[in-house]
Amino acid sequence: HGIMVMGPEIQKFEKKIAKFCKRKYAISVGSGTDALVLAIKSLNLNKNDEVITTSLSWIATANAISINGLKPVFADIDNDLNVSHKSIASLISKKTKAIVVVNYTGKIANMDEIITICKKFNLYLVEDGSQSFGSTYKGRINGSFGIVSAISHNPMKVFSAFGEAGTILTNNLNIKKRLEM
Repeated sequence: HGIMVMGPEIQKFEKKIAKFCKRKYAISVGSGTDALVLAIKSLNLNKNDEVITTSLSWIATANAISINGLKPVFADIDNDLNVSHKSIASLISKKTKAIVVVNYTGKIANMDEIITICKKFNLYLVEDGSQSFGSTYKGRINGSFGIVSAISHNPMKVFSAFGEAGTILTNNLNIKKRLEM
């Protein structure tokens, strides 16, 4: 068809990955870093709000928080190398607005506890599912937990592309529209 950018294959891919991850919407972006930056940006947080994340992640996680004018706060990890819900709970302050969970090494963090914390403190949950694409936690698939979830398709990731690519997943129509703009 000769369409070099945003051809019909993109919409087909977005529908397939959204369905696979049990999400209503998927938005393709240029990289996993773009997915994280834009996922966090879509939450419309205020400058200097705090976002708790894992201490064990690529620099893109902290950068995605900082690029949005937010302060990354680093939680410890559990024995499975995923973020510790106990550490998260001890770091929450009045400025905390979100948690970025990085599901690592093919495993998913203790999402029951993390979701409980998010509900208790009215925090957004952002999920980075790049390292655990296709994994499940108690019957739920990676990428289905956060209000927004980011997936990197870097060639070194589980579900890779030929070069850089990323996907943002959500069930929230307003977030989808913001991301498309």
